[in-house]
Amino acid sequence: MTPKKLILVTSSSHPLNRVFTELTEELAKELGVQSELKEEDYAFLADHGEKDEFGMPWLPQLLMETDDGKVSPILTQMPFDNSLKPDKAMGKEEALRKIKNLLNMN
Repeated sequence: MTPKKLILVTSSSHPLNRVFTELTEELAKELGVQSELKEEDYAFLADHGEKDEFGMPWLPQLLMETDDGKVSPILTQMPFDNSLKPDKAMGKEEALRKIKNLLNMN
């Protein structure tokens, strides 16, 4: 199993849109895969993303599609630093760790 593409489901008006978009572009370049942007695609997230205790998905979420067609969430909540600002570096570490774990499962 290998990564095929990264899929970012977001909203251009969301406060974390920019940091998620930058992170997606960095990860796609590093992994040598394409990225896809889905604007407010809650139906896609209902099928593949994480959901809250009421079964509702939220934005933004970053997912990975592998060559076998499986779609898995890899970063659904951006970590924050001590000053409560989005920590893109920590988010990238978390996403890479999740990708590595997913790829090593098979």
